[in-house]
Amino acid sequence: MSLILGATLGAGIVLVLSPWLWPARRESAVEAADAVAGRGALAAIRDEFALAGIPGVPIAIVITVSVVLAALAAAIAQAVFGVPLLALIGALIGAGAVPVVVRSRANRRRAVNRSIWPDVVDHLVSSVRAGMNLPDAVAALADLGPAATRSAFARFDDEFRRTGDFGSAVDALKARLADPVADRILETLRMAREVGGTDLTAVLRGLASYLREDAALRAEVVARQGWIRNAARLGVAAPWLLLCVLATRPETLASYDSPAGTVLILCGVAVTVVAYRLMLGLGRLPEERRWSS
Repeated sequence: MSLILGATLGAGIVLVLSPWLWPARRESAVEAADAVAGRGALAAIRDEFALAGIPGVPIAIVITVSVVLAALAAAIAQAVFGVPLLALIGALIGAGAVPVVVRSRANRRRAVNRSIWPDVVDHLVSSVRAGMNLPDAVAALADLGPAATRSAFARFDDEFRRTGDFGSAVDALKARLADPVADRILETLRMAREVGGTDLTAVLRGLASYLREDAALRAEVVARQGWIRNAARLGVAAPWLLLCVLATRPETLASYDSPAGTVLILCGVAVTVVAYRLMLGLGRLPEERRWSS
């Protein structure tokens, strides 16, 4: 009996002290969470590349191009103004040019997609009601769907005919389209193929109606906010354009190259960044998240 009590007491002491004796499990959990967050960030970047029309481009190449543009912009700014701080700001602008262009193209593609997904759903409903099976209905969008998505659905058709695996072909199509609305449509089709059901056309018609209402509402909000956003961009750009004009005078450059001028420029950069981010944050509409398979 004393042996059992001693063993129980020893096991209890070990369990109490285990968080300090074996902290590796806690560290591994933190590392796993960081790894998941890192994969999520990389997936978001790849989605932006896909929407911008450059799918499959390695991130290292984009970083290299950004570094080259930063060096070129810094060299031009140093040659024109001769102020190291302005050269540094030019380097930052050059480094951010590629991400800004990619994000702008992705946003334009995302806005265009909102208007075409209801038509895609309508084509799917027509094909299903005509008696086509789901893989053939999706593949038919390579010829019947909107022009912006035909190449992606054509590749789906090729992959499904080659492998015969509807699930893997849908996953590859989701990666190429990189759109949350496409994820919702394709996951609905996947579930209908796996579990069956007779309400697929009703669900798709309801989804098409919702997508049209959402696109119309977003278009109205964007139209109302458009002039405000343009005025804010002009307000952000105007002081720096004035700085470039004033920098053509040698005495102005000498003033900006002083400690007081450096503080003034740094304060201007901080105010510009904060104001621009606030403007984007106030005018941004919520976006749907991608669906996992």
